[in-house]
Amino acid sequence: MALETARKQEVIDKYRTHPKDTGSPEVQVALLTERINGLTDHFKTHLKDHHSRRGLLMLVSQRKSLLEYLKKKDSNRYKNLIKGLGLRR
Repeated sequence: MALETARKQEVIDKYRTHPKDTGSPEVQVALLTERINGLTDHFKTHLKDHHSRRGLLMLVSQRKSLLEYLKKKDSNRYKNLIKGLGLRR
């Protein structure tokens, strides 16, 4: 489930740290969160799609690793990102 180009650019613009930023942990986590949310909606109608479920678990794992890295590197950026994305309620 790839993101549309316009939606992807909106997410990048919202979470980037400088004008040419596309690869910071914040942007990567935000993009992964968008894909995870899209797949979660997909599974509400396609309950038996186990192949895509494996992909979802891999995305969640990758996001978790990036969040752990960011938390270790700079806790303020981590807290702002969590609050902005609505994770860990």
